[in-house]
Amino acid sequence: MVYMDTGSPWLPPAPPGTIGVPPTTSQAPSGANPGEQGPPFEEGKRSWRKRLAAPFVALLAALSKLKALLLLLPNLKLLTTAGTMAVSVAAYSLIWGWTIAFGFVVLLLVHEMGHVFQLRREGIRASTPMFIPFLGAVITARSLGDNATAEARVGLAGPVFGGLASAVCLVIWRLTGNNFWEALAFLGFFLNLFNLLPVSPLDGGRAMAAMAPTMWFVGLAMMVAFLFLTHFQNPILLIIILIGALDSSRRWKQRKEGGAEQMEYYSVRPRDRAIIAAVYLSLIALFVLGMTATNLHATL
Repeated sequence: MVYMDTGSPWLPPAPPGTIGVPPTTSQAPSGANPGEQGPPFEEGKRSWRKRLAAPFVALLAALSKLKALLLLLPNLKLLTTAGTMAVSVAAYSLIWGWTIAFGFVVLLLVHEMGHVFQLRREGIRASTPMFIPFLGAVITARSLGDNATAEARVGLAGPVFGGLASAVCLVIWRLTGNNFWEALAFLGFFLNLFNLLPVSPLDGGRAMAAMAPTMWFVGLAMMVAFLFLTHFQNPILLIIILIGALDSSRRWKQRKEGGAEQMEYYSVRPRDRAIIAAVYLSLIALFVLGMTATNLHATL
């Protein structure tokens, strides 16, 4: 927030005749007749005062507008999130209709807020999510943590939050029998399961940074095989493979040539590695069970 002291002594006095400031009156010099006007230099003095004050008044008005704009910046960030959410809902509605599309984007928001929540727990400022139709959403932060263990925690926080939201949809479906919630639960479980693929920069790739970075390339091979099996009918999968290949090769090279700093980053205690592996495998199992429980694959 920008604080601006409008009572600063450096600001010029208001011009004569403005509200709150009584206009000055010229006084006849001693010895002059009352009916005569004062000397001409009195008028010139007031004119110069107005000229000197005008630029400062204009500057003050401009600073006031700048202050208002700065105060609105947080709201502009929220508008960016809301705007990109609306675009994504419109895009997904072309496939599922707007009700399912809206619910899916909300599940995606919950997933991303899991990352934001964990980043802030790690002491890292994170942006609000920005949605990209058919590619999910992104958040920006200066880092993912001080080491690979923190990176894994940040990566897995998204599927944990998203899995809980999907489970809520599943419970509502069981209680109401409304197929809308069944469809939403299935999509939520599928979204979070897909994100656990061991490919950087997906969430599974973040977990592999602490477990086994070589799995990045195993995950890429799996995705390439799946792309061949689907006869290249999914261009989004191809985009993810290209991004994953570039990011994995960059990180692998950085890991090998980074020296002691990179060795320290990827140094993970066996206990932490075991916990991350347990959470990762448990999430996969739960998401598969969730998708099986909805049985939606038979009706899509």
